Amino acid sequence: MSDENAQRIERHWEKTRTLTIIVLVIWVIFAFIVPWNAKALNSFSFMGFPLGYYFCVQGSLAIFVALIWIQNWRQDQIDDELGVEE
Repeated sequence: MSDENAQRIERHWEKTRTLTIIVLVIWVIFAFIVPWNAKALNSFSFMGFPLGYYFCVQGSLAIFVALIWIQNWRQDQIDDELGVEE
C-alpha cells in the first residue's frame, strides 16, 4: 500500500469517526437528556399536549429519522471526496 493511499484511508476514517461521534452525541441528547428533562418541559404545552411528552413522542422520532438521512448523505460525501468505493 502506498503512503498516499494510507493517508487517504486515515483521513477517511477520521472524518467517518467524527461524523459518527457527532451523530451519537445528538442521538444521546434526544434519547436520554430530553426525556429525562421532560417533566420540567411539561409546564409548557404544544398543540394541547405537554411539551415534554410532545418532544419525546414526536420530536425524537423526527430527529432520529433526520439523523439517519443526514449521516448517510454526509457519509456518501466523505466517500466520494476521498475516493472510497462501495
